[in-house]
Amino acid sequence: MAEPLSREAIVAAAMAWLGTPYRHQASLQGVGADCLGLVRGVWRAVYGVEPEEMPAYTADWAEARGVETLAEAAARHMPAVPVEEAGIGDLLLFRWRVGLPAKHAAILVAPDRFLHAHDGASVATAAFSPWWRRRVAFAFKFPGVID
Repeated sequence: MAEPLSREAIVAAAMAWLGTPYRHQASLQGVGADCLGLVRGVWRAVYGVEPEEMPAYTADWAEARGVETLAEAAARHMPAVPVEEAGIGDLLLFRWRVGLPAKHAAILVAPDRFLHAHDGASVATAAFSPWWRRRVAFAFKFPGVID
C-alpha cells in the first residue's frame, strides 16, 4: 500500500509540469509530454517507478482499437471514483464524442480547473467548463491519497 499522500502534493507535482511543451509519447518535465506523459511524470514524482511499462501508441490508438485501454490501465493501479465526486488531485479521463473510448487525461488542480497537455500547445491549466464536464468519462484517485 502506498504511503498517505495529500491531494495538495499531487497538485504540486502536477503544476511543476506547467509550460512543458507538447510531445507525443514524451514524459520529461520541461522537455516534452503528452497527456499520458504528464500523468506518468506526476506518478514518478510522487511514487517513484511507474507501475507498468508503457507500450508505444499512435495518436489514433483509441479510435483504432475501440476499447477503453486508458481507463483499463488506470483501473489497474488507481481506485475509481464517481465522476461527480472527483476532487483536486484526481485523474480525469475524457472522451471526445459519445461512443468513442476515453483518450485524453488531465489532473483536477482546483474545483474549476484542470491541468493537461494537448497537441499544439504546452502543459497548461484549463477551465473545467460545462463543455469539458460533459466529456469526463472516468475519474480515478491516486493510491494512498488522503481526504
